[in-house]
Amino acid sequence: MNDLYDVINRRRDTRREFTGAPIAPEVLERVLSAAHCAPSVGMSQPWDFVLVRSPRTLEAFAAHVGTERDAFGATLSGERAQTFDRIKVEGIRESGLGIVVGYDPTRGGPHVLGRHAIADAGLYSAVCAIQNLWLAATAEGLGVGWVSFYREEFLRSLVGLPEHVRPVAWLCVGHVSELPEVPDLERYGWRHRSPLASVLHEETYGVPVA
Repeated sequence: MNDLYDVINRRRDTRREFTGAPIAPEVLERVLSAAHCAPSVGMSQPWDFVLVRSPRTLEAFAAHVGTERDAFGATLSGERAQTFDRIKVEGIRESGLGIVVGYDPTRGGPHVLGRHAIADAGLYSAVCAIQNLWLAATAEGLGVGWVSFYREEFLRSLVGLPEHVRPVAWLCVGHVSELPEVPDLERYGWRHRSPLASVLHEETYGVPVA
């Protein structure tokens, strides 16, 4: 049990730490198998994983992400802009492997048990698969970086996802020199982790837990 909590607490969103060393096939299979074992609404398993290693594709995505990073940076000023300038938002080239996670709402047929009242339950399932992947990668000594500076249509076209499959994440996955003790956003002063008590409520929202 202690090993599980250790992995959860060591998990980091890695960027500059990737070494570029290739992942052994059996290790990658274990990590992907862990993702595929994630819970899913109605046992629909509505995820797909596209493994991207082509330098040309990695470079194209990195260029796109760079453009989106600049667009976001242009909305900032003062201390926020200075802080953001120091933050690396991706490790696309350095990791050498991108895993694109797609969500397919047609998986499981037209009647997915448990999704009739919550349309996004399938999307939540795909995110559970990402978390499984992330924790398994951490246990294997790998780093994972979730890149979110992209336009969905660009990524869909880049890796050839069908129109009905939504790209949920580009994950940079690879060997790292270290896993940082402190998350980058906290280290650079962008945000700090809030205490558990600040998000706990008793029975109804706004009532603190005694």
